[in-house]
Amino acid sequence: MVGELLIRDYFGKHFRLPFPGSYYTITMRLLLPLAAVLAILCLVPQFIVAQAGTDNGEDNDFAEFEDFDDDEFVMGETHQAGQQQPASSQGGGASARQGLDPAKGQPKGAGVESQNSEDFIEIDDDQADDDGIVEDEDSEFEHFQDEEEFEGFASTIGEQDELREGEPVVGGKHTEPKLTIPKVPIHFRTHWDSYWMEMLMLAGLMAYFANYLVGNKKNTAIANQWLSIHRSLLEDNFALVGDDGKKETEGSTFSFNKESESVYTLWCSGRTCCEGMLVELKMIKRQDLVSLIAGIMKPVQDQLHIKVELSADSMDNFVFCVASRKQATKMFKELNDLNKFCCLVSKAEDKYGISGFALLSEIAEVSASVLDGRVVAALNKYSHLIDYIHLSDQYSGPIQQEDPNQLKRPEVKRILHCGFNVPVKGDMEEMKPLLILVFYLMDRVRRLKLSKEAKLKSDKNRAAVEEEFMKSTHQARAEAAALRREEKRKAEKEKILAEEDPEKQRRWEKKEQKRQLKKQAPKMKQLSIKAL
Repeated sequence: MVGELLIRDYFGKHFRLPFPGSYYTITMRLLLPLAAVLAILCLVPQFIVAQAGTDNGEDNDFAEFEDFDDDEFVMGETHQAGQQQPASSQGGGASARQGLDPAKGQPKGAGVESQNSEDFIEIDDDQADDDGIVEDEDSEFEHFQDEEEFEGFASTIGEQDELREGEPVVGGKHTEPKLTIPKVPIHFRTHWDSYWMEMLMLAGLMAYFANYLVGNKKNTAIANQWLSIHRSLLEDNFALVGDDGKKETEGSTFSFNKESESVYTLWCSGRTCCEGMLVELKMIKRQDLVSLIAGIMKPVQDQLHIKVELSADSMDNFVFCVASRKQATKMFKELNDLNKFCCLVSKAEDKYGISGFALLSEIAEVSASVLDGRVVAALNKYSHLIDYIHLSDQYSGPIQQEDPNQLKRPEVKRILHCGFNVPVKGDMEEMKPLLILVFYLMDRVRRLKLSKEAKLKSDKNRAAVEEEFMKSTHQARAEAAALRREEKRKAEKEKILAEEDPEKQRRWEKKEQKRQLKKQAPKMKQLSIKAL
């Protein structure tokens, strides 16, 4: 049986071949060699490309990336060539005669080659973003030129349709938006009422500094005025007036020592029956505006404190104080000697004729001797200026908190302490009789002698206070004595060990053992029984 076989070659051409035998036998004989040839033709290009890539990879480490770049460029050219094919190539019969693929409109061989090349053209679009970019000073504002930096900015004509109408178009693209960075001026309000808080603060600071200067000057003027009025009286009673305690200064300085802006001190010495006299002028803190405002709610006055340290043989043992009621209560609670030795004298105004004053006294005899006619007259006449008069041989300052480690009583002094109020109007002449009163009291106390009963009473009171102190500190003193004995024993042991004499060390150890046994033995109380 003879038949015809229709064969299409590699390029798409058809031809007929007569063949004998059965159709199946002839077909198998022809198709097997053709399949082998086609397989060889397909594998040879791939092998050649792979071999070339291997050779280049051995010489260049970046050959793989270069191949991708070349393939991408080739793929782009192939794509452009495919777009430039004429529309007439889409016909069925003509395409068959020209060797074109009717399904794709391009040569079959080109399609296969394009398909093979697409396997190597897979490019990652983010590859370029992974590369490092070095920016210079000129590229600081380069992001303004980036089209992707701004939303709604179209780069092609096709994208313009999505934007709002009315925007200018130049050369098929929207014009680049013009960005301007305005220079914002410094904010400053033109209305002064916006700065009322700052103006109040400045006004307050200016008022404070102005008050500081004025107040400081006024306090200095008051101190100088008092010293100028009383200078002659001080010079008559003291050999040294105004000692500042410096070796360079010899003799009297006749000036106050400025302890602070409101405290001035003056030391005088060189008089009989006293070691010295300290004049302390405590004035209102006029330099402090806050203190002045607080003084409106709680008025205070300038005060003059005179403290005289009496000699040991110029005063007997007694404690005495006359003061205003309010000040007497305060001093009784705060001062140690008044709290321990004195008691409040009842009906002192009727007994001694001192109206508006309270009396704290240890011995009634002393009260009658000190409050003579001259002192009582001064108290009544200058009651608005006299704050207190304090006489004591046991003065130790304010009451201290109980300290168990304190083994000795605080040191005591014989003092005459007077407190006077400075006149509000600043009339310093009115205060001159008060300084004369202080000198009179110094002489009066020196001439005062207690009776035998009064001395016994004062000695008894001091012994009672001493016993009370010893009881309160008994445990502390016992612990201190035990500590001293232990230290003495330790020093003795170190001395024995340092001599390196075995015989002495043995005797000392034996003596120490006996002492320890005697200390640990129970105490026995011996009882005597009388025989019947």
